[in-house]
Amino acid sequence: MSKKTPIIVFAAVLLLTAMALANGLNLNGLGTRSQAMGGAFVGIADDFSAVFWNPAGAANFRQTTFGVYAVDLIPTATYRLQYEGSIPEVFPIDAKTKVSHYLGGMAAYYKPISSRIVVGLGLSTPSGLGTMWDGADFVTTLGGTAYDLSSKVGVFSLSPLIAVKLNEWLSVGATLNINKGNFNLKMPAGFADLGEETVDLGQYEENMNGWGFGATFGVLAKPVDKLGIGLTVRTPSTISFKGSARMSYLSLYGLADTSDLTRKITWPLWIAGGVSFRPTGRLLLSADVHWTQWSKLDRITTEYLDSVWAALMEASGNDVRPLRWEDRAQIRFGAEYMLNATMALRAGYYNDPAPSPDATLNVLLPSHTYNAFTLGVGKTIGDLQLDFGIEYLAGKDRSPESLYYEETYGMRIVAPSVSVSYKF
Repeated sequence: MSKKTPIIVFAAVLLLTAMALANGLNLNGLGTRSQAMGGAFVGIADDFSAVFWNPAGAANFRQTTFGVYAVDLIPTATYRLQYEGSIPEVFPIDAKTKVSHYLGGMAAYYKPISSRIVVGLGLSTPSGLGTMWDGADFVTTLGGTAYDLSSKVGVFSLSPLIAVKLNEWLSVGATLNINKGNFNLKMPAGFADLGEETVDLGQYEENMNGWGFGATFGVLAKPVDKLGIGLTVRTPSTISFKGSARMSYLSLYGLADTSDLTRKITWPLWIAGGVSFRPTGRLLLSADVHWTQWSKLDRITTEYLDSVWAALMEASGNDVRPLRWEDRAQIRFGAEYMLNATMALRAGYYNDPAPSPDATLNVLLPSHTYNAFTLGVGKTIGDLQLDFGIEYLAGKDRSPESLYYEETYGMRIVAPSVSVSYKF
């Protein structure tokens, strides 16, 4: 590179957006009834959300079933930073995200084609969230500029399903998962050294989308009426993103202000086991263990197709972002109590440990340990089922050690949801 080619420096405290995703890159479940039972549903899987939790559960459907689920994810992220010592040009940061609503959901259809075989189709958003900061909160230098600070990531999955009832107590099922991903990001571009002058490169924006494929396999055993035992395996799915990026001021220095880019992100292997038990006719209890192979996300690499962009991103180290995530297991519990033949109350709890070590924690991909509490109610009207639920995820604050500043990351998520299903 010539001496006039800028070396971009992204300030460590201004990675400047947060994808506030529970469970690493995933949402923690789909379906209001299952959500209200803490997501401990692998050993139950007896409603339209079976396509997500355990496709083997659909083998027990004796009627054509259709259902829809909608959830509103409302994250609140906080970030505080205080520099050590006296730096008069730099202010402390005390930032809180704007109130934002990120809608997710699922629709699923199942049809028995014989006494033992059920086919179906599901459309869902297994990943879908983001945050929106007030850029003014991150202006740390006198006379600084408030840039747009927002992110949105989503995955839409189309999942054809087949489930087979092998005998009276054992069922198996599988889906093909066709995944469409979207990735949108806005943040400051950072600064560049031009000779003896350091200049602001303005607003950075990128928009990407891509496709990936995977599969889900499930087994559900009911050796006795009161007991259910389930196992689900979801294979990894690598989504190959393509798109473009822009730095608004780069053209002022005789360089292209846009570049095409590619990035691959793998949604890793997920294995879940669950047990359900009905001690009385009115009470259903459940417990699950979910394991995710987050260690596959060791780093995120971005390839910039413009040669100048590629050179300066490589020189600054911003083409490779280390994650060093670790495998994690969740423990979940749920309960459902029938007040009468048509009304149910539900509650649940789960612990979701953070996959990210302190060394790679940043506001671009925040990672928190969550304690999640869930409540819900269901009402049956003939063949119509109505379910309402709410989930509260309390993220544990994180404060990585640093010689130069003290920083604290916080996260809370509220997720109300509703489901409607019908059998005919």
